[in-house]
Amino acid sequence: AECVRRCEEPRLGAVSRHRAAEEVRADFQRRVPYSYLQRAYIQLNKLEEAANAAHTFFMANPEHMEIQQDLENYKSTSGKATLIDQEARQHMEDYSAGVRHYDREEYELAIELLERALQGYYSEDEDCQLMCEGPQRFEEHEHLDYKAGLYEAIADHYMQVLACKHDCVRELATRSGRISPIENFLPLHYDYLQFAYYRVGDYVKALECAKSYLLFHPDDEDVLENASYYEGLLEGTVDPATIKPRKEARALLRRHKLESHLLRVAAAGLGFAYTEPNYWNRYGARQDEHSVPSSISSEPEDGPRLSLTKKPMPKPDRELKEGGPLLYSDVKFVYNSQQLNGTQRVLLDNVISEEQCRELHRVASGIMLAGDGYRGKTSPHTPNERFEGATVLKALKYGYEGRVPLKSARLFYDISEKARRIVQSYFQLNSTLYFSYTHLVCRTALSGQQERRNDLSHPIHADNCLLDPEANECWKEPPAYTFRDYSALLYMNADFEGGEFIFTEMDAKTVTASIKPKCGRMISFSSGGENPHGVKAVTKGQRCAVALWFTLDPLYRELERIQADEVIAMLDQEHLGPSEMNINPKDEL
Repeated sequence: AECVRRCEEPRLGAVSRHRAAEEVRADFQRRVPYSYLQRAYIQLNKLEEAANAAHTFFMANPEHMEIQQDLENYKSTSGKATLIDQEARQHMEDYSAGVRHYDREEYELAIELLERALQGYYSEDEDCQLMCEGPQRFEEHEHLDYKAGLYEAIADHYMQVLACKHDCVRELATRSGRISPIENFLPLHYDYLQFAYYRVGDYVKALECAKSYLLFHPDDEDVLENASYYEGLLEGTVDPATIKPRKEARALLRRHKLESHLLRVAAAGLGFAYTEPNYWNRYGARQDEHSVPSSISSEPEDGPRLSLTKKPMPKPDRELKEGGPLLYSDVKFVYNSQQLNGTQRVLLDNVISEEQCRELHRVASGIMLAGDGYRGKTSPHTPNERFEGATVLKALKYGYEGRVPLKSARLFYDISEKARRIVQSYFQLNSTLYFSYTHLVCRTALSGQQERRNDLSHPIHADNCLLDPEANECWKEPPAYTFRDYSALLYMNADFEGGEFIFTEMDAKTVTASIKPKCGRMISFSSGGENPHGVKAVTKGQRCAVALWFTLDPLYRELERIQADEVIAMLDQEHLGPSEMNINPKDEL
């Protein structure tokens, strides 16, 4: 220990310089310094540097709405469309660029970048292995709840280091700010390369890469056929048996299997649970996001194929249906998913009447608070509008206290239940759809702040995952509300300017459908990355709607809704008085 310290200090400085506290490490991992840098650059009027700092922070914090708005402002102010991620991993950048060239059938450039990405990957892997050594805390790898003696303590530390090293495969496949890795990341390099080398006529390298891929997936029929095809092309010139998988791939896989074996042995011997993740999964929720060039399908039947062309699409958690009955004779069908250019979408009119809209609006004016539902922020998505909201339980409490008409307060409860039943029926769900959150919300354009507006009232997002337009992904992980399954918006008025609801592609730019709100109109859709959406700026007046989110998981039922159900049951018993009702609308959800 003394020797290590004596070695470290001349090279790294005092211990305080290179052994940071957990909080500091966490801040750097979340790129918090770039948030400060952005503000410092603004004070110095260095907008380009500020934009790049903001972009770097945003890549690790995609849920940060204020930074997202700052970025839009930078782009419009400076006209700068391309921003630099200062912490980008080079092997990830090279991989993405290589696949883009591959998609454009620029195979020489694709090969150059994908080979460079592989070199960078293996170099990063060495660094990752080294960073797992040392006196660190691995909270996610703490296996033993006891430290009975020296040997158990040593074993526990060694297993933590080993688990950290074993996880480098996942770490190197995970984009900045994400929890979930790109599925099958390392093998995909060899899969793209085997086909690209075939396209440029280098059959030796094509076979080498195909065999490297087969180390990870020895039963992949497509690549097995490709390898056989390449061997046929080389017949008479090169002995195919002399062409081996790449040694770095063999070495990494051999080490990875040994780590796995040691972890399982330790789990059995020390008495803790260990489940080996599938690090090379080909059938996960996110297949490779890049389209296979159309020219592949025109190959002769005996030609090679990119293995991705035969991968089955991931099966959804449920069978997707639509077109079920609307249950109420006055509800009018307008557009289905196909007409709205998407998946699991429906537009309906006359869900509530003009009189119900007016009554609901009167309730809203009596119960809404600025910032309600937005952690107290009155302008959570844009500084140019004020947001106000209220929940069902709050409406019922105010109704029972006489602060708003009880009939009107109950209307809020009843129409939200009507919407839930319609959504469940139309999408032909086989299980009960529960409320996840119900919110009556109005957004009002602030006077004097509407000139030259180029922002959105609500930026493009998805309801149960973190939308990542640059990666063409939607990451279903916290802080997203991953348990939400369906969403609906029931509009109350049309006497305002702007405020159109829009669907977009995953790029968050290409609008696929635009809907003008009006009284009684309801848009409903599945809550995942298949339905990115947002709201255009409200430039005049006030736009009000009932926002509803639903879940198929009863564990995530809305607590206030359960309490509201109890209140309704009590209200139906005429003999109960206010003193007998226990309602607390401030309960934490």
